[in-house]
Amino acid sequence: MSDQAIEAKNELEQKLLAAINGELPADAFMQELLTQQIFIPIKDDKDSGIKGFQLTTKATPLVIQDEAGQTILVLFTSPDRAKAFLADVPDYSGGLLADFAWIVERMEPGFSIAVNPGLELGMDIEPENVTRMLEMLAARAAKN
Repeated sequence: MSDQAIEAKNELEQKLLAAINGELPADAFMQELLTQQIFIPIKDDKDSGIKGFQLTTKATPLVIQDEAGQTILVLFTSPDRAKAFLADVPDYSGGLLADFAWIVERMEPGFSIAVNPGLELGMDIEPENVTRMLEMLAARAAKN
């Protein structure tokens, strides 16, 4: 295990590391996550003529399935964290930074989320926790 693998490089990674180390309770981490931006890999259009430029207005996020058939949305704490993973997924060399709350609000029920898959500074968020974050967003909206 190298020190660089678990070095937090931004605020989101600091919160993630605190959650992994048990220093930040799960609900507090989910609340924090909903205020952060996250990198979402987007499928590249092959015919755009400009590398990394999307012609379509419909973004296709990176979704995978695990051995049990669970549908997982793949996200990263930064574009740098995505590079090694995306090297094995050639159609997904681009992406964008988006508000995590915006992404969760648009997810189908039953999805889980993998943040930084394959990295020590990573976390899987199960479908029930995605639902819990939607409840947190609804409660926040009701207050405003």
